[in-house]
Amino acid sequence: MSKIIVTGGKKLKGEIRIEGAKNSVLPILAATILNGDENIIKNCPMFKDVEVILDILRRLGCKVKVEDNTAIIDSTTISSTIVPENLATEMRSSIILMGPLLAREGKVTISYPGECVIV
Repeated sequence: MSKIIVTGGKKLKGEIRIEGAKNSVLPILAATILNGDENIIKNCPMFKDVEVILDILRRLGCKVKVEDNTAIIDSTTISSTIVPENLATEMRSSIILMGPLLAREGKVTISYPGECVIV
């Protein structure tokens, strides 16, 4: 059996900043639809997929504001259950919007997610 032995005598001390993760923040952003209120997501990484899902939320009627690495989503104003096809096809994870929209509004219209076109 392999093992790692660490010897020392000095205490570790300091701070480290943990970066946000795209695969964690996308479901969190989709879940902002559920509460019908203002949501503040701190340490939100601004990758392409995050920008796309924020655009989708805007098109659904949410008010979205981004300051530094903080996204503020107000989902009280949702006015649509149609996820725009051109945005849904930009990322595979767009399908994660289906659950929150169905739970809150009872219906959703969404195309196949990106890279999943069935011919």
